[in-house]
Amino acid sequence: MAPLLLQLAVLGAALAAVALILISFVAFITATEMPHLHRHEDEKFFLNARVQREALPSIRDSPTKQLSVVVPSYNEEKRLPVMMDEALGYLEERQKQDPTFTYEVIVVDDGSKDETSKGVFSSRGEKILMADADGATKFPDIEKLEKGLNDLQPWPDQMAIACGSRAHLEKQSIAQRSYFRTLLMYGFHFLVWFLCVKGIRDTQCGFKLLTREAASRTFSSLHIERWAFDVELLYIAQFFKIPIAEIAVNWTEIEGSKLVPFWSWLQMGKDLLLIRLRYLTGAWRLEQTRKVN
Repeated sequence: MAPLLLQLAVLGAALAAVALILISFVAFITATEMPHLHRHEDEKFFLNARVQREALPSIRDSPTKQLSVVVPSYNEEKRLPVMMDEALGYLEERQKQDPTFTYEVIVVDDGSKDETSKGVFSSRGEKILMADADGATKFPDIEKLEKGLNDLQPWPDQMAIACGSRAHLEKQSIAQRSYFRTLLMYGFHFLVWFLCVKGIRDTQCGFKLLTREAASRTFSSLHIERWAFDVELLYIAQFFKIPIAEIAVNWTEIEGSKLVPFWSWLQMGKDLLLIRLRYLTGAWRLEQTRKVN
């Protein structure tokens, strides 16, 4: 009996090794290039406050604002106005209290894909805030992220990231979820930790503050365009040893999410595996800089 079990164990290990080699090969040959950020002619200009055409700025330029808020938007007709009212109300009040504070808000209409990079690469801020259009995180919590960012100083090469986190709300959310969704959540967290990102409990909170230099370095190397792009962003940041702070924020679930529990999580799981394998096999390589046409 023992020799048979040993043979089965050896056979199982061999099959697992073959499967891993096959998956790695498929991941390598199917690897896509980074999303093309070429701009059409009408995307190279914007109308300024004087209603004059002005060339769209680049993140390679020196900053001219203190804060850029980038809001990816996909069919957010109902949720975006509420979020924008809160964000602009906060930003305008902050500017009244501190006239030296300058900001801009960039809403990225991404069609059928997440083209957040286009918004980031046009930012003029010294710091760049990624904020979801649903307004699930209270906008004044940016001050918590700013403190978390400052606490990371001195920043190596002026790079640092502060991530909003809902990890402190996990027990409450589990009580409101089905066992199946809870299992999916824990499975996703395990895959994130095992394959890509260590030390960050909540990679998916859509409220992240980056220094200009950190945004340039990380977004220049992004490949993933959908839900798992946050994971790749943090994977890249950890590769370059960019300091990251995870900051607890207020968060409320807002109706209208585009996330379909099973299929979206399955897609994210596949993306996590591909992130790991494609960087491991060299199909994707990290770059120091990247030009935007």
